[in-house]
Amino acid sequence: MQDFHSLIGTQIEFEVSGRPNPVKGILVDFGSDILVIYNGQFLYLPIIHMQSMKISLNSNSEITETPEAPFENQIEKISYRKILMNAKGIFVELYVTGDQSIHGYITSIMNDYFIFHTPVYRTLIVHLHHLKYLIPYNVNVTPYSLTQESFPFKPADMTLARTFEQQLKKVEGKFIVLDLGRDDNRIGLLKKMENNMIELITANGRSVYIHLDHIKTVHQP
Repeated sequence: MQDFHSLIGTQIEFEVSGRPNPVKGILVDFGSDILVIYNGQFLYLPIIHMQSMKISLNSNSEITETPEAPFENQIEKISYRKILMNAKGIFVELYVTGDQSIHGYITSIMNDYFIFHTPVYRTLIVHLHHLKYLIPYNVNVTPYSLTQESFPFKPADMTLARTFEQQLKKVEGKFIVLDLGRDDNRIGLLKKMENNMIELITANGRSVYIHLDHIKTVHQP
């Protein structure tokens, strides 16, 4: 594991996979597979998506004191999975794909994916390997200021398989949207899931084949 001890308290810039602009902030903690950055809010970044890192030339003078991180006092030694476990039921922002974050609640964590409950997409299946960062909100904040009645927090009403591949197998023959639907070739009928490949029938009736490793999110509209 890379030793980040000497950089704790230092203003850092990170190039993160899939994000056009660098993430900037103070490095406040790290684990074997995750970094914790503070820039007015706490960002939890899986190290696997850190393409590069450098000390920032322009320190943010507005940050004079770093508050206590929301999860660390509950975790002896932080890790990506432990952070996810502690984030269950807390309103969070996730960045997974495209140029837009998603907001909601982690409700279940399986072997290599988790379930995310959101007002926009309802139940999202998110592959663990594709989460770029997680930002927890204040406990008093709710998504879009919605009331409990208009957006109740509840686990997904679905039977969950242990792995992402097995979960996709369960939705064969159903209409699905991949990666938040930002590409027409990621929307269609899941005809078959076999040997880590899916066959998706798109709007024009053509088959598109996609490897499982390149699927970030799945939901049924």
